[in-house]
Amino acid sequence: MKITAEAPVRIDFAGAWTDVPIFYETFGGATLNAAIKKYVHGELLSGDHRATKDGMTVHYEADLPWGAGLGSSASMNVLWLGLVKGRPLSSVQERLVIAEDAFKIEKVLGIIGGKQDQCASAVGGINVFEFTRNGIHSQSVGLSAPRVQELEACLLLCYTRVARLSSRIHENVWGNFAKGNRDIIDALIRMRDSAHDGKEALEKGDFEKFGKILSMQFECTKIMDGSTSNQMLEDLFALVKGDVLGGKPCGAGGGGCVVFCCDGEQGKRRATEKITKAGFTILDLAFDFHGLRVSIES
Repeated sequence: MKITAEAPVRIDFAGAWTDVPIFYETFGGATLNAAIKKYVHGELLSGDHRATKDGMTVHYEADLPWGAGLGSSASMNVLWLGLVKGRPLSSVQERLVIAEDAFKIEKVLGIIGGKQDQCASAVGGINVFEFTRNGIHSQSVGLSAPRVQELEACLLLCYTRVARLSSRIHENVWGNFAKGNRDIIDALIRMRDSAHDGKEALEKGDFEKFGKILSMQFECTKIMDGSTSNQMLEDLFALVKGDVLGGKPCGAGGGGCVVFCCDGEQGKRRATEKITKAGFTILDLAFDFHGLRVSIES
C-alpha cells in the first residue's frame, strides 16, 4: 500500500508570536495567516507495496528551501501525522487535532514556537486562529473568488536567500517576556489585536489598511528583539518604499521570505524589477484552500 500526502506552508500576516502558550495562556492569542501553494510532499510505502520488500519506507521533499520563514518545519510534522493517519481528513476539527499533535512533537523535541504554522498547514485557506487555554478556534476570512484573486495580485513574496533560525530569536524574546518586559508585552498585545483588524481590512478590500497592518508587525517585532531585522532587510524595505503599501518578514524575521502588499499593478511591477535587480528572488504566490491532503493507493 502507498499513502501519499502534501501539506502547504503559510504566510503569516498578523499576530505572530501570540500563538505561543507562554503568552496566550495569560493574554489570549490571535493570528491571521494564509496557506499557500508551496508544499511539503511525502509518501509512505508499506511492506506489501511493490517498491519495498520489507517493513516500511518513508520519504519526502519540499517545494522551497529550509529557513524561508514559511513554517516548513511545522508542515513537515503535519505531513508525517497525515501519513500515519493514512486516510483523508473530514473536518476542520480533525485537522486542528493534527495541528495540536504536530505542535506536541515539536515541544518534545525542544523546539520553541507557536501553533499557527501547524494550523495553517493542516486547515488551509485564509484564517484567523484564536488561541486560549481551552483550545484553538478558527475563523475563515470571508473573501469572494474575485477578492481572493485581487489579494493574490497585490501581494509579492520575496526570498532573501538568507536562512534564519527562529529558535534563537524565540529564546531571546520569551526570556525577556518571562522577566516582565513591558515593551514586549505591549507589542504582543498590539499584534494580537491586529489579527482581527487585518481580517476586517481584507473582507472590505481595504488593502491600504492591510498594508499598514503588515508593516506594524515588523515594527513590533523589532521592539521585541533587534535581530528580527538587519541592514539587508532595512535596505530591502527602503528600496521598495514608494511601490508598496506595507510589508513584513515572514516568520520570526531576520531573513527568509518577506511579503509585501503592493500599491497597485504598477507598484508591483516596479517593486519586482527593483527586488530582482538587487539579487533577491520572487516566489510565485497563490493560496491553498485544501490544507493537508492524504490519499491511498492499494
